[in-house]
Amino acid sequence: MTLPLELIRLQGLMALTSGNADVRIGLVDGPVATDHPDLAEATIVPLASGGVCDRDDSGACSHGTFVAGILAARRGSSAPAICPGCMLLVRPVFGELAEGGSIPTATPDEVGRAIVDCVEAGARIVNLSAATRAPNTRVEAGLSQALDHVARRGALVAAAAGNQATLGSSSITRHAGVVTVVGYDAERRPMRDTNLGASAGRRGVGAPGEGIVSLSSGGQLATRAGTSFATAFVSGAIALLWSLFPDADASRVKAALLGGPRRTSVAPPLLDAEAARAALASPGP
Repeated sequence: MTLPLELIRLQGLMALTSGNADVRIGLVDGPVATDHPDLAEATIVPLASGGVCDRDDSGACSHGTFVAGILAARRGSSAPAICPGCMLLVRPVFGELAEGGSIPTATPDEVGRAIVDCVEAGARIVNLSAATRAPNTRVEAGLSQALDHVARRGALVAAAAGNQATLGSSSITRHAGVVTVVGYDAERRPMRDTNLGASAGRRGVGAPGEGIVSLSSGGQLATRAGTSFATAFVSGAIALLWSLFPDADASRVKAALLGGPRRTSVAPPLLDAEAARAALASPGP
């Protein structure tokens, strides 16, 4: 069985750097249990109230902490710990309600405001694992404007394709500035529940989404699956690439991630982090 980091050839990049503190990742998700021992050395900055967990039993806390562990847990822990040297800017959009462990959703308007807050605080990457609800023309337009703002600021958004086993797209995955992330299993196949679509196939990548071990609330570990967690692998890879190549602009980093010729499939290929590093190391056109 192929391990998650091996699936996208990320170990070589991780051996070169643990990330640079100047590279900031905006985490649009739930709050983070910053008291977890494996996050003790991480630089985590809440951008709004509710960024630090108050309830260990909330789904929002467990989700945000799991994603944070993939990115910023200490190296040598059981979590992937891709870029612990980078800064996490936590901008929560999930509230800690008595929700029985389920993951709440956020409106497109809430997600749009959170994206802008992250970029205004200096994020070069926005990790977007938030499911949205109740779309309408006004708020969808606001979300598109937020994504436009990211592009103007020279940042990138890595966004989860979703876990409804549907074929299609959303205002997020259709946006040209977004890298859509599809979940893959250990056999290098798209997960049964992952969403697919033309925009994901053209401008997306696959990443590990099954059997992921990371941090949980209460100082524990957990094993989970889903495109939310696949997205963090892509955000972490981008953070390491920008740590090694700080002068590369967003379009060049994205081109290195996507690689290859124009695509027509609804399922993107797996991310190849080593190939992306080699592309950025080569002289530009």
